[in-house]
Amino acid sequence: MILIADSGSTKTDWRILDQNEVVAQTQTVGFNPYYQDADSIANELKANLLPICKGEIKQVYYYGTGVTNDEKAAIIKEAILKTFPTCQQIDPLSDVVGAARAACGRTAGIACILGTGSNSIYFDGEKTGFQVPPLGFWLGDEGSGGHLGKSLLLSYLHKEMPFEIRQKFEQKYGILDRLTVLENAYHKPFPNRYFATFSRFLFDNLENYFCEKLAENCFLQFFEKYILKYPMCYEISCSFVGSIAFYYTDLIRKVADSQGISVNKILESPIAGLVEFHSLPKKI
Repeated sequence: MILIADSGSTKTDWRILDQNEVVAQTQTVGFNPYYQDADSIANELKANLLPICKGEIKQVYYYGTGVTNDEKAAIIKEAILKTFPTCQQIDPLSDVVGAARAACGRTAGIACILGTGSNSIYFDGEKTGFQVPPLGFWLGDEGSGGHLGKSLLLSYLHKEMPFEIRQKFEQKYGILDRLTVLENAYHKPFPNRYFATFSRFLFDNLENYFCEKLAENCFLQFFEKYILKYPMCYEISCSFVGSIAFYYTDLIRKVADSQGISVNKILESPIAGLVEFHSLPKKI
């Protein structure tokens, strides 16, 4: 049997295939080898993934955030081996490779991730190539849920929110003080997840001009800092995966159009595309 995973910072989607048919699926928390070691990941897998596996897992294709080099890939591989010790093949790959394979299939395009974090890469239909590298939550992640939420909270703390939006914000979250935000930003784990929770407020209030423009500016930064720097950006289309991309589809297409960029697919999750990618025979 084949196990396929798509892991972001918040959640991981799992599919088990037997002779190209999905026989089981589940969802666990997200993993990031920058913040977690093999033992902590393995403990989660043993508790919430292993029970649904009714046969021998022989191959694992893991696409995840934080799998940026051999060292981080080794953490994921060790965790999977601790869970499935007889597994014969484990391929830990970056989530952006998963996005490319899911959204582009076997055709050329620029694959983008807009979820809790953000990323992008050129995909020629077979392999990934040119990339404007992401810099993570504190130095980048423009257009992501973390960036949207951080931008919203900054506007709140800097007293830039219009009165009616500030009222709505405080009705939902209470009065937030600077020390509470700083505690979550610098002392608690996964600050990107914390800030990303506030992106839902922006989406729920997009009819308000302030919220719409704040979100639009976040997506514009993503295009300016990443997509417009791809030499082929005007010749091929961009495809997106991730919850932020999916829910903000109209706004993303609007910003892309303003920059002369063609948008193809926008998928909430890449997992269905990855199942298809690994089920269909490779074209010769």
